[in-house]
Amino acid sequence: MRDNTLKMSWDRGDVTLGLWLSTGSWIVAEQFGGLDFDYINVDLQHGLVDYNNALASLSAMQRIEATPTVRVPWNEPGIIGKVLDAGAMGVIIPMVNSEAEARQAVSACRYAPEGSRSFGPARAAMALGANYFNEAKDKIVCVPMIETVEALHNLDAILDVPGIDAVYVGPADLSISLGLQPASDQDDARFNEALAAVVAGCKKRGIIAGCHTTSTLAPKRVEQGFRMLTITADILAMLAGAKAALAEARGQGPTGSSGRIY
Repeated sequence: MRDNTLKMSWDRGDVTLGLWLSTGSWIVAEQFGGLDFDYINVDLQHGLVDYNNALASLSAMQRIEATPTVRVPWNEPGIIGKVLDAGAMGVIIPMVNSEAEARQAVSACRYAPEGSRSFGPARAAMALGANYFNEAKDKIVCVPMIETVEALHNLDAILDVPGIDAVYVGPADLSISLGLQPASDQDDARFNEALAAVVAGCKKRGIIAGCHTTSTLAPKRVEQGFRMLTITADILAMLAGAKAALAEARGQGPTGSSGRIY
């Protein structure tokens, strides 16, 4: 079975950087797949993506080194198994708020006896290589999301569940749960104490701490101890590139004057 380069990077102690795919376009997935991201995630929860889009995007990324992951819409075994069967090598699972929900997430990612995943890797066995059944338990990563006050209250119990490779903080939902406006970062002490608690709990157990962030915030998150960082998304990157090109063409870019030429 294909190696999971994301997991291998974690084993080396590396910080890993990722890209979020929200458009549902396989050609966008293919083009961004040529860049040096450690993982590329297809977002089935808030992205403009359905299962067929996700399948096409995973197919387009088959030959890239970055690890293909999928954020599923919810902690539901059917969709978790389906994206794994499609070839995802990691699953990010939203709104995991309790030990029971964490156990459900892990179980959906693993075949028996470790879990309850049903066998039928329709595309995965072909795309990811021989011996998929025997190696999937060691090469598929399960990443529950910590994004509510309830999850923070149950953090130790969640992190003690065997089979969790990483947890991933959703800062916008965490902010909302704390009574704040949704944002990637906050000055509020409760928010920063929550991040510190996640990192400390992960470090104690050898679990990777991840966070949805931005390229500007990434150094701060690395300093805090996060090692799985999504730094941009396809829509944001394309928009930023278009704005920069337009500004430069109009003489407002780094190589031009302040005068508009078009």
